[in-house]
Amino acid sequence: MMSNAIQNLLENRSDVGLLVLRLFSGYLMVVNHGYGKITQGPERWEKLGGAMERFGIDFFPTFWGFMASFSESVCAVFLIFGLFTLPASFLLSVTMFVAAYGHVFDGENAEKAFIFGAIFLALMIMGPGKYSLDRKLFPHLK
Repeated sequence: MMSNAIQNLLENRSDVGLLVLRLFSGYLMVVNHGYGKITQGPERWEKLGGAMERFGIDFFPTFWGFMASFSESVCAVFLIFGLFTLPASFLLSVTMFVAAYGHVFDGENAEKAFIFGAIFLALMIMGPGKYSLDRKLFPHLK
């Protein structure tokens, strides 16, 4: 006979998988990318936001840099908890697309940005799963 914990895991493996994706990708994004950017302030944000010029957007670079820093830090924390998962994963996906494009444009390796972007896009499509604050606070949003 199978233990209850293993049986529960097998019955909820999609939700457990979504939890694992959220926890690891969110944690890695905050620790390795977001925290340093959000805490460095407007000078760093302006430099980051300058990447939008590649898309013909040459206004408000500090705002765009702040948004990238916000998504890689605050939205990544939201993802860890499964809170506001749809908008958080959307902002993270867009940020990773811009980062990947910039890396490709500069002839650099864009693999990490593409992988993170794919994870965030998948989470946006599939949702946070049942082990999330979204499911607890907004049960009508399945």
